[in-house]
Amino acid sequence: MLLNTYIDHTKLGPIVTKEQIDQLIEEAIKYQFKSVCVSPIWVKYAKEKLEGTNVLVCTVIGFPHGTHLPKVKAYETKEAIKDGADEIDMVINVSAVKEANRKNVLADIKAVVKAAKGKTVKVIIETAYLEKKEITFASKLAIKAGAQFVKTSTGYASRGASLEDVIIMKKAIKDTGFIKASGGIRTKEDALKMIEAGADRLGTSGGVKLMEGETNGNTTY
Repeated sequence: MLLNTYIDHTKLGPIVTKEQIDQLIEEAIKYQFKSVCVSPIWVKYAKEKLEGTNVLVCTVIGFPHGTHLPKVKAYETKEAIKDGADEIDMVINVSAVKEANRKNVLADIKAVVKAAKGKTVKVIIETAYLEKKEITFASKLAIKAGAQFVKTSTGYASRGASLEDVIIMKKAIKDTGFIKASGGIRTKEDALKMIEAGADRLGTSGGVKLMEGETNGNTTY
């Protein structure tokens, strides 16, 4: 198992600089991470810098709260795809999930899936805000709506992914889709436990430290 191939190397936030994006890209190339995950304003730049490599460009939609209208999320997605995004991580309408509003949840995700035109869509359900039954509900609907992945967290809630989250999600979708665990993955041990529980992708800003820990035996930071 090659840990690097599970990692979406992430740099998100309101004051990310070009220099930080350059560093993110250089690290992703060096360690051959699966993707870099950046805000929409950096997609075009990252795509150009990563030309000729195997590293994908992932971006976030409706981020970080998921409260954008579906048509706005769809527009964001179209623009991101136009700029070269390979993967879309969208934030679900969490309120609709809490209300068990199946129609609204499906419409929200389907709008992005349609706009993505066949590109990979990961649905961030923000497990920190959800009960177990709500995680199951959201996970099943994400796959039903045509998304390929269900993702735990944005990193902006009270906590990131937990092992229990991943186990619940895996039980909900079985082998009908994939799972991305994101937030709070701080050691190689954490990463391996998530993968063992069913995670197919890991979202982390600490990918380099995870890889260095794998090399020199230091699994904490």
